[in-house]
Amino acid sequence: MTRTISIQEAPLELWAAATAGQGPRYLRIVGFIERAIADGRLRPGDRVPPQRQLAGLLDIDLTTVTRAYAEAQARQLIHARGAYGTFVSSPKVELAPIIDLGMNIPPPPGQVDLGELLKQCVGQVLTHTDANALMTYHPSGGSKADRVAGTLWLAPMLGKVDPRLVATCPGAQSALTGLILSLTQPGDGIAVEPLVYPGVLSAAHQLGRHVVTVACDEHGMLPDALIRACREQGAKVIYLNSTLQNPTAHTMPAQRRRDIAMAARECNVHVIEDDPYWRLAHNAPPPIAHSAPERVHYVSTLSKCLAPGLRTAYVVSPDESMQSRFLSALHAITLMAAPLTAAVTTQWMHDGTAFQLLEEVKAESQARLRLAEHLLARRDQTWPTTGIHVWYTLPEPWTARHLMRAARAEGLAVTASDAFSASGEEVRAIRLSLGGARERARLTQGLQKLAAVLERGEEEAGRIVV
Repeated sequence: MTRTISIQEAPLELWAAATAGQGPRYLRIVGFIERAIADGRLRPGDRVPPQRQLAGLLDIDLTTVTRAYAEAQARQLIHARGAYGTFVSSPKVELAPIIDLGMNIPPPPGQVDLGELLKQCVGQVLTHTDANALMTYHPSGGSKADRVAGTLWLAPMLGKVDPRLVATCPGAQSALTGLILSLTQPGDGIAVEPLVYPGVLSAAHQLGRHVVTVACDEHGMLPDALIRACREQGAKVIYLNSTLQNPTAHTMPAQRRRDIAMAARECNVHVIEDDPYWRLAHNAPPPIAHSAPERVHYVSTLSKCLAPGLRTAYVVSPDESMQSRFLSALHAITLMAAPLTAAVTTQWMHDGTAFQLLEEVKAESQARLRLAEHLLARRDQTWPTTGIHVWYTLPEPWTARHLMRAARAEGLAVTASDAFSASGEEVRAIRLSLGGARERARLTQGLQKLAAVLERGEEEAGRIVV
């Protein structure tokens, strides 16, 4: 039986807050509906106010509400039933039912119309740039405008940066591969933490380098253990992800960063500081590059803060000679960044759109973290306050592999700990990534399923064949 929601029956504050926040008003209404469904204030079968009534209540144009309802229907949040009204939809049965909690990407910026932003941006780019120039070869490392755009993005982390030392790359993975090629020789060791970004493990393996696992404590890599790894095990480069580390979401404190910089100097080795999440963190310490700019190669990608489709990462080299070596290696991997994508990114940096998107992503990320904490709360689980992923420790008797298979059977994708293990040692944990589900309601559904799987505990883990 349908429970009717109208402006008379529902608390006024339920809909009165529908246009709160920033961004286009119609998207604020859509975001409100999505959040209200996710937290249970609106349930499947509830009738939403007629468009004209809602426009009057919110004191906005009817066309704004019409556009909001059209977008909400496109997202399958609501559906119209003719003269009966418009109702909150039931969760749809997906033909491909996997809910992605495994891929680490930022959530969509809910209060921003990306389609409109892209149309406007491409129009501006074509107004100021010859279209033929966008369809030809461009210099490796980006144009002067691209490099200056990089300095705008990097300023909060590194302060004033010389644009000549900034290179624009088609994503962090190609940048990391190019750095490994330019800084090491086949057979050299790369010092890493026991749990590390899988892309580095893959690149090292493909390039014939080996990883050297360095012991950690609660603050990250131990400087004394790092010095031993360099002197006794042949580590020539240090790889670190110091802010909201992937996968643990830990942030290395400032003193440890300074100690690592001193250890790198003592051993005369270079540091690859991969820092994709610094912009999402709250009051993160200055990067290691501040303490040892002469030996740190700093990487900042937009894929974890804005959108993977931008395929843009900025690399800051210690000097022009090392940058030249890096660009030569990068050229052998990927000739250049796609000019049109680079032009969009550069335009967004210069006109401020990138920073508007960043604030929207940060707000949505924090809301999703709090949602996950609410649905998967445990006394022994530590929750990050910012970021897009959680290192979720598993209760007995679950192992990471068992849980991953049980989740898959329920239509959930999660990432087991062995994907991050540099030593092969198994850890009873999974990484939960909260940005893959487009709608927050879909994420809620996935987290609820995962909670149900975890509650089945020993019986469920015992019946899964290894």
